[in-house]
Amino acid sequence: MISAMSVALGSDVLFDRELVRGRTVGVVCNPSSVSMGYQHILDRAAAAGVRVGAIFGPQHGFRSDVQDNMIETPHVTDERRRVRVYSLYSETREPSAEMLAGLDALVIDLQDVGTRVYTYIYTMAHCMIAAKRASLPVIVCDRPNPVGGVAVEGPVLDPSCTSFVGEYAIPLRHGMTIGELAMLFNEHFGIGAKIEIVRMVDWRRSMYHDETGLPWVMPSPNIPTLDSATVYPGMVMFEGTNVSEGRGTTRPFELAGAPWVDPEPFAAALNAQRLPGVHFRPVMFEPTFHKHARLTCGGCQVHVTNRETFQPVLSAVALIDAFRRADPTQFAWRDPPYEYEYVRQPIDLLYGTPRLREALASGETPAEIAGGWAASISEFMKIRGRFLLYE
Repeated sequence: MISAMSVALGSDVLFDRELVRGRTVGVVCNPSSVSMGYQHILDRAAAAGVRVGAIFGPQHGFRSDVQDNMIETPHVTDERRRVRVYSLYSETREPSAEMLAGLDALVIDLQDVGTRVYTYIYTMAHCMIAAKRASLPVIVCDRPNPVGGVAVEGPVLDPSCTSFVGEYAIPLRHGMTIGELAMLFNEHFGIGAKIEIVRMVDWRRSMYHDETGLPWVMPSPNIPTLDSATVYPGMVMFEGTNVSEGRGTTRPFELAGAPWVDPEPFAAALNAQRLPGVHFRPVMFEPTFHKHARLTCGGCQVHVTNRETFQPVLSAVALIDAFRRADPTQFAWRDPPYEYEYVRQPIDLLYGTPRLREALASGETPAEIAGGWAASISEFMKIRGRFLLYE
């Protein structure tokens, strides 16, 4: 459903109000950093009399052309704009003093997907840390949470599982915009940078991306659609297993499968659990790359039938449990390394605590596991409320 009234992005407001006109700025962006009219923020800056002194790219690169999720990108020069492009998914995740030299401000315009396990929000945090050190103001151009700003779900990150896919104690599905997260990180978690959030106009918390009137541009190569973003808060946990999360197919994170699974009884058993807002359709697929490349995998496609009641983290926990039960001798948790971590298990970093592994090993049901989230979410909601910018 498309809204009759389009949301004005933070970047729209930034240029419409000439908030950085005549200044030299660094811009943290990628291909999804576009306006309603598909204009990239760098082109809008040039047209608005704003000098771009440096470009910073997050994971997957400034042009989002690196497919895999753990491949570093190099520092390069944008030949058309004659501006240096610094990779913040390289030997450094934080801009150096030399990278920030000569700038009047650092502008961040990144499309988040509403999940703790998405490195763009930590790239933003590291930029804020570096900017504080350099006494440089940070301007965050707010963008919609594509899966809405109401629902919050999943375990809150335990400090023992801090990593580049989870640096602050927030749930898997946090229900905040990137601007709200910037305030949370800066004030509650103590970064202490000088930041300004350029708010959106006419965005409401209940909106999914297809209700904003804004164009969908892939935030990263394996979030091709709003459907993939909707299931991602839970399905991303499959990165911590030897089950394919659909990378190498046209439906990453919507598909999950492995060579040892018979899809029909597998999906039937899942559907018998009557999880809210979801149907598991039996499928067979063959990834072209990544896990089980060129092998036939059995499993299911996750179809969201009611996104207001759908619980992506609960659904993914039930799926993981089902794959373990399908063949305990074949299912395995993925070994490190994972996202700059070489010792701790990837699933613990993704889930945010070792509790999922331990609970499934002890025979707890998905519903019992989900029941354990309530207390920490309740505490998080009290903190979160102080930083919400929209009705």
